[in-house]
Parts: sequence; C-alpha cells; structure tokens
Amino acid sequence: MASKLLRAVILGPPGSGKGTVCQRIAQNFGLQHLSSGHFLRENIKANTVGAMARQYIEKGLLVPDHVITRLMLSELETRRGQHWLLDGFPRTLVQAEALDKICALDLVITLNIPFETLKDRLSRRWIHPPSGRVYNLDFNPPHVHGIDDITGEPLIQQEDDKPEAVAARLRQYKDVAKPVIELYKSRGVLHQFSGTETNKIWPYVYTLFSNKITPVQSKEAQ
Repeated sequence: MASKLLRAVILGPPGSGKGTVCQRIAQNFGLQHLSSGHFLRENIKANTVGAMARQYIEKGLLVPDHVITRLMLSELETRRGQHWLLDGFPRTLVQAEALDKICALDLVITLNIPFETLKDRLSRRWIHPPSGRVYNLDFNPPHVHGIDDITGEPLIQQEDDKPEAVAARLRQYKDVAKPVIELYKSRGVLHQFSGTETNKIWPYVYTLFSNKITPVQSKEAQ
C-alpha cells in the first residue's frame, strides 16, 4: 500500500450511485468508507451530536453546516492514520472550507448522471430507515417485496424519493454543489464521470484509484 495517506471525496446527486461506488472503492483499495448518513444515524441512536440533527431530519430538512461539520471532523480526528473516502460530506462550500483546515484532499470524484436516470432510480428506491439500507427494485431488490432482508422489518419509500419531489431535490443539490465542485476543479483534484450505469463508470474510477494506491484485491474482485 502507498506510504502517503490517500484522502478522497465522492460527490453526486441523490440516486447517482455514490454508495455503490464507495463500497467498491473501499473493497478494492482498503479505504475507510466514511458516510455522513451512517454517522448521523449512529449519533442519533447514541443521542450525542446527532440529537441536534434529529429535529432537522424528522422535518425532512438538511442538517445545518455547523452540526454536520462538527460530527464529521470529530470522526476524521479518530482516523488520522487511515486512508479514507468521504461520502455525503462536504455538501456545501462552508463544509469544504472547514475540511480544508484539517487536511488536503488528493482526489474528488463527482458523478454526473442524467436527470431522467436519477428520477427513475429514486422512484424505484426503498429504504430501511433504522439501518439506512437502500434497495432498488430494478437492480438491488429485497428478497421479499417491501421487507428488509436482514431484519424482516418493513421498507418505506421516502417522500422526497417520490417523482414529484425529485426535481426539487436535484435543483437544490446542483445549487449547493456547484461552488464545491468549482473549488476542487480549481485545485486540480476533481475528476468527473458521466453515464447512466454504475457498472460502466466503475472501470474508470478503478483505474483512477489504481494510479494513486495499490489495490488490495486482484482485478477479478471488481
């Protein structure tokens, strides 16, 4: 494994396949996958920083910059000697500037997926709220329709995954993400990948990371 620590971020709108790409990167290159959504759920359960976030999440609002930044920077402090990949953070320029103060990023990936593809994916997405497990009826369906594979508990379709809400979510994402993308583009660390299928984007992502860090598995593991 490379001696220099690799610090990477993946950006993309809801339904872009960030979670799938992050899991593959983590498996193939040994990076810690650090998901802001996962940490929020864990902190809400533990009633720590997440207690402040709960009131926003329950109303369907984005968690404010100061709350999510405090949570994520605290998590990063405990991982000083690790390679990591951030998913869901930074979402805003304020968050990106806070991250700047503790480390420099080596790679930032942004996934550009056509609107129609995102709309279709999100409308087919069902979630197990306690764990955050996501199912897609087309390419990752549950074993039993409407039921979580692991717990047997019911799945839900989030209100903001319903078709009428998707357009507003994507507009909001673009407005907030644009200055973040421009910041990393200006630093020469941004890599953009476009397409409608994660499996077709993945080989390019794999090659990009292979040039930065030695894979921990053979290419058959892709």
